[in-house]
Amino acid sequence: MPARALRAAGAAIMMRAMPPPPDSQMLIFDRATLRRRRDRAAPGFAAHDFLVARAAEDIADRIAGVNRDFAVAADLGCHQGALSRALGAGGPAAGKIGMLVSADMSLPMLRSAPAPRVVADEEALPFGNASLNLATSILSLHWANDLPGALIQIRRALKPDGLFVAALFGGETLTELRQSLTEAEIEMEGGLSPRVSPFADLRDVGALLQRAGFALPVADTDRVTVRYADPFRLMAELRGMGETNALAQRRRTPLRRATLMRMAEIYRDKFGLPDGRIPATFDIVIATGWAPHEDQQKPLRPGSAQTRLADALGASEIKAGEKAGPGGENS
Repeated sequence: MPARALRAAGAAIMMRAMPPPPDSQMLIFDRATLRRRRDRAAPGFAAHDFLVARAAEDIADRIAGVNRDFAVAADLGCHQGALSRALGAGGPAAGKIGMLVSADMSLPMLRSAPAPRVVADEEALPFGNASLNLATSILSLHWANDLPGALIQIRRALKPDGLFVAALFGGETLTELRQSLTEAEIEMEGGLSPRVSPFADLRDVGALLQRAGFALPVADTDRVTVRYADPFRLMAELRGMGETNALAQRRRTPLRRATLMRMAEIYRDKFGLPDGRIPATFDIVIATGWAPHEDQQKPLRPGSAQTRLADALGASEIKAGEKAGPGGENS
């Protein structure tokens, strides 16, 4: 795209007033703590970014499969710019995006992402209405306190017929760790505190896209099982990813050593592999939706079909209350 067109497109990303913070009753996550965790993880993040890189490659492939170019795009929660690398020269999606704005709540993370860059929180996006042709997010939106509200902001920031593609942890992510921590804490400390974040399942994400006003919503899951030498290596990996506990109602004191050791025993007993290692499940939900536009495909009105399903399948139609005779014919 010519430089002049890029500058004009960039000028169209107008800043708008920040929306009010989410209602206190909706505060599941401590976003300030999350930002500090990402800041801390930034220097060594490249050694722990394999899931972000995998999701970025998936999203880049999906963008490549769309028969159009995108003048202005924003990568929300970009970490250190994995999507930009996946879109790089020589890839299937190379050249499809004119300008990609890198956005993240963590400035230390953002410094390693390509320009243009903006420090931004997914819960209070700084983009004007109808200013983007494409919005992406890679393994960040599962930390949103008000995910429906965040999706609505994204849909409003898209131009009509603009595309949204996101990857977020969902479903059975870290189910082994969650179960082991729960059993160990109840057994050793007589109580339970929230230690692992809740995750939306596949159906929830599809319904949230519809609720936010996206057209043609689609959601699917990429399940990744990673093997570790022990549960403590997994926990160190999560720290390196910046994905450790940021629940607002978390216990502020660390787990006792005895509880941690019991957690590791339970993890090995319930989930241990024959080679002595332990598995960790990560469900990466890929969500896709379009900002509504009058030219998009729409479902047919009920009763408007011109051909019977039975004719299309070469089958005999059986009316309600009738039974099929021998060979499938009505008796």
